[in-house]
Amino acid sequence: MNNPKISTKPPSGMRDFLPDELARRHHVIEVIRRIYGSHGFVPLETPTIENLSTLLGKYGEEGDQLLYRVLRRRDDLGRALDEVHQLMSGDTPAADMRAQLQAPLADEGLRYDLTVPLARVVAQYELPKYFKRYQIQPVWRADRPGKGRFREFYQCDVDITGTQSLIAEAEVCAAVTEVLHALGFTDFKIRLNHRQLLRSMMHTAGIDLEHESMALTAVDKLDKIGQGGVRDELAGRGISSEAANKLMEMILFAQVDSIFPGITSKALSPGPKTQLATARHQLEDPAGQAAITELEQLVDLLGATAAGPHVSLSLDLARGLGYYTGAIFEITVPSLAGSLGGGGRYDNLVGMFGKKQVPAVGFSLGLERILVVMEERGMFPALIGGPEVLLCWMGVPMTAVLGVARQLRAQGLRVEVFPEEAKLGKQLQYADAPGVKAPLAAILGETELAAGEVTLKHLGSGEQARVAVAAAGPAARGLLKG
Repeated sequence: MNNPKISTKPPSGMRDFLPDELARRHHVIEVIRRIYGSHGFVPLETPTIENLSTLLGKYGEEGDQLLYRVLRRRDDLGRALDEVHQLMSGDTPAADMRAQLQAPLADEGLRYDLTVPLARVVAQYELPKYFKRYQIQPVWRADRPGKGRFREFYQCDVDITGTQSLIAEAEVCAAVTEVLHALGFTDFKIRLNHRQLLRSMMHTAGIDLEHESMALTAVDKLDKIGQGGVRDELAGRGISSEAANKLMEMILFAQVDSIFPGITSKALSPGPKTQLATARHQLEDPAGQAAITELEQLVDLLGATAAGPHVSLSLDLARGLGYYTGAIFEITVPSLAGSLGGGGRYDNLVGMFGKKQVPAVGFSLGLERILVVMEERGMFPALIGGPEVLLCWMGVPMTAVLGVARQLRAQGLRVEVFPEEAKLGKQLQYADAPGVKAPLAAILGETELAAGEVTLKHLGSGEQARVAVAAAGPAARGLLKG
């Protein structure tokens, strides 16, 4: 009986990373670590799996649906299946069945982001009052994969907890900006808005509190489904067309002149301070006025950092996650639909895990999207990849080969040993194989071994020289420099 063919492809939205790809990823991550560290952020890691009680209810209704749930194990699974059987044999309406079936089958889930685990950690441990951490780890979302969008992907977060000072917002924006500058980005924007300003616009538009979360989720899809799509989604969520149209007029920059006098179609990019001053005249409630004042102060602070020239007020920015409470931000580049990263203030999240409220603000860079844009633009420098030297050998003991390899590595060379005795031509041919691409060969034969030497050969130019093994490091570097 034939075994069924097993696909060698990874699951949809997941990837294997081959050596060249990893070299690029490691380059970006090392830049991020260096810049974040220079701002006083310390590293943190949290488990891949969190309790569902930690994750549920933090990301909004749609976020909860994108959680990867982990099935209960062993005896617990058996008991859960018995409970499911009892539920299915009862009279529970089909509409209520789904939620009731999920609860007994799963009690844990894969990490959805790095912010909620941070909030749990802050509630769990005695940490510095002003805790500045960075975290670079994968997260998982049961989303539909697309260009630069995966089900497993890395986030690179910086967060500051313990203060409501706007210096925290300025610090995380400055750190992220310096990362992007160090990677070679110059044309990005930091889009800026405030959750309370959005709430005030919803109130002015006539959207009641119970529809606020749904409206935020719809507005957050503006760049994906367009104005008409957002209006349709708002209507589908029970919001009147009049309220939906008024909200869209207030948040869409292209229509801002009809709501905020003074901004015309010929001036679609006024400075953020001008936009805020104009918006102030249109919102009467104190909460909206306070949000505008806070954004004005933040724009001033960002002007003192590297982030200043990149700041742009975007009244359509919503950030769909449910835990944001204040300023929100997002980074965009012209060649990528969606964002390179985003974040904001979340003053109530830590309090969900403990008795005290701890204010916090953070910014998350999406590693995968940064890599996509850098690859498309050819922004990567020449990166360290495979071996510098392939050690070829003929007619000598394998113990001697390994001994010479050890001496070469001790001189700082990256050395791969050809594993089998073969003709020299075959060994040199392997040096140019994909994933190897060694520029030098170190040839060890009986003559070289007897003299304590190796023959170094530059495989591009053909230049070669016999040198003492003890002096092979400097000689190899000379050949590499050409």
